[in-house]
Amino acid sequence: MADVNRGNRPLSPHIQIYRPQLNSMTSILNRITGIAMLGSALLVVWWLVAAATGPEYFATVDWLMTSFIGDLIMTLSVLALWYHTLGGVRHLVWDMGLGLETDDSDKMGWGIIIGSFALTFLTIIAI
Repeated sequence: MADVNRGNRPLSPHIQIYRPQLNSMTSILNRITGIAMLGSALLVVWWLVAAATGPEYFATVDWLMTSFIGDLIMTLSVLALWYHTLGGVRHLVWDMGLGLETDDSDKMGWGIIIGSFALTFLTIIAI
C-alpha cells in the first residue's frame, strides 16, 4: 500500500467526533435483540428438556422459569422479538428502496421503538 500522508485526520468517524443517530442505534439494537433471542430460545429449550427428563428436574427449572426473574426474562424476550421483527420489516422496506430519506427513516425508527412496546403490551394482555 502506498505511503500516504493522511495528516491528523482519523481514518473513520472517531468516537470523539461521531454523534450516534437514531437509525444507527436502532440498527445496532436490531442485531443485539437477535442475539438476545438466541439466549431466550436456549432457556425455553432447557425448560422443554427438563420436562422430558423427569419431574424433579422439571420442578427446579420450572420454578426458575415461573419466578419473577423468569417472567422478566420472558417479557424482555417478547419485547426483543417484536423489536427484531419490526426492525426486519424496516430493513425489507429499505431493500425495496423506500423510506431511505432521513425524515422517513427517523419516523420508522420511532415506529419500531413505540410499536415494539405497544405490541409487547398487547401480547402480555393476550396471554
